[in-house]
Amino acid sequence: MSLSRKRRKELKRLRSSAEELWGNQQNVLEHANAVAREASRQLGHLTREEVAPRVRTGYESYVRPTVEQAKGYARVAGDSVERGLGNALGSVLAIGDIANDARVRRAVQRVSPRAVAVVDQKKGRGVGTYLAIGAGIVAAVGVAYAVWQTFRADDELWVADDEPDVGPTPGA
Repeated sequence: MSLSRKRRKELKRLRSSAEELWGNQQNVLEHANAVAREASRQLGHLTREEVAPRVRTGYESYVRPTVEQAKGYARVAGDSVERGLGNALGSVLAIGDIANDARVRRAVQRVSPRAVAVVDQKKGRGVGTYLAIGAGIVAAVGVAYAVWQTFRADDELWVADDEPDVGPTPGA
């Protein structure tokens, strides 16, 4: 392929322009990378000096007290449920002990011989079943109350920052 002298000169100029453009692009990319590295470094400093302390302060001021209060409510509810279940279980066991006591059986036989026969027969649900169901309902209500107390909207929990003082309005 034979090119004229004029075309070779134009191609040579075009090649040198392309090489110059390529070099300029490399310089721009190096400069952009340097700017990006510096921006990243500055962002790290800003995060350590400004953002992290504000997040920590916000957590300590708002989130932590609420979590601590919720823990207290849950602890009180758990203690109440535990006491209620303990009382119910103690009552059930006491009733069972009384029913199995020989003196009580003899006293019931003296009063009514048929009553002992009815007590000995197991026909469906007894008092213990109803007491256990009642204890379960009391426990469920206690847990539901604790959850409600934990998640309810309490106006006293969130204290708004003071409004900035606004100077007199112009024209007043």
